[in-house]
Amino acid sequence: MNRSFSSEFLYQVFALIIAVIVVHAVYVTLIRPQATAIMAEQAMLIEQDETYTPERSLYVLIRDFEQEACFVLMFWAFSIMGFKAFRAVGERKLLQEELVPVPEGVRILPEDTREYARNIQSLPDQLRGMLLPRVMLSSLERFGATRNVPDVSSVAMT
Repeated sequence: MNRSFSSEFLYQVFALIIAVIVVHAVYVTLIRPQATAIMAEQAMLIEQDETYTPERSLYVLIRDFEQEACFVLMFWAFSIMGFKAFRAVGERKLLQEELVPVPEGVRILPEDTREYARNIQSLPDQLRGMLLPRVMLSSLERFGATRNVPDVSSVAMT
């Protein structure tokens, strides 16, 4: 569990760094020079004709540091949402898998829980860290220890 937390944290840190670098590079190379040129042109036109009304330009509107920070945070949020969506798709795929192969109508006894738990423990670390395998493993271990079904449902609820 700690490994997946740290990988998610590292992903978020690097996503923020990349967003800052890319957005700042676009601002330095494209947006601010264009905005400066447009503002200089408009200032010259205003000097020539006092009744001239300058047109709004997207470059001039988004040239400030506040807008740059907003774009950085937007791309960072998109990358985090993409990461979460990718993880959610993996969790949904795992819901379709049969982690504990129990034929229909067969009862699981407390003595059998170790055997069924081994199936879950044999999963790769990445899959074992997902929600469904953790809940199933905790439930099987609780059922093997307490021999009580209501205790198992309390594990599944928390």
